Amino acid sequence: MNILYQDAHILIINKPSGLLSQPGRTIEDSAHYRLKQQFPNIELIHRLDQHTSGLMVFALTQLARKSLAKQFQFREVRKVYQALVFGVLPDQGHIQWPMRCDWPNRPRQEIHPDGKSATTYWKVIETLHINGQTCCRVELTPITGRSHQLRVHMAHMGSPILGDSLYAHEAALQAFPRLCLHAHVLRFKHPITEQPIQFVSNPDF
Repeated sequence: MNILYQDAHILIINKPSGLLSQPGRTIEDSAHYRLKQQFPNIELIHRLDQHTSGLMVFALTQLARKSLAKQFQFREVRKVYQALVFGVLPDQGHIQWPMRCDWPNRPRQEIHPDGKSATTYWKVIETLHINGQTCCRVELTPITGRSHQLRVHMAHMGSPILGDSLYAHEAALQAFPRLCLHAHVLRFKHPITEQPIQFVSNPDF
């Protein structure tokens, strides 16, 4: 585990792609499980998809857990992701498409008018060519936190995230050997000092 920051109350890691955030039904190995061996009282606050890499914050005390959980609940935490997406996008924009679980095809999610509201902002950083495909490196800022939100929104726009085994078409899936989605920036108030604190982690794709 790559621990980027630690004090008496919080722990920040850079989760690798392919590792669960917490134990699953059949797989115990996860970021939470590994950290718990060293920090028995550590508390999971939020999750990243198994194949999404990047920044996660954990609480080491109950006071920190309550503060961080409240900040996530009231959308006071700023989260910015980087992704490589298929095709070319306008320089910036936002998406407001409601989402719900696609029950017959779980764990897939889907855009549906009866779903919960979901909002994502995007900004193009650069256009590049990968394995003969034109792609964009983008910053994605979710306002809501729906399951698979960024992956579903980008796929529904026609620009799926490269390497996405659930939502990408074949050309985007084969363009990169992993899901190109990374939790790049995490900003919140420190649970004790209440001062803004920000962490940045650059992706390896």
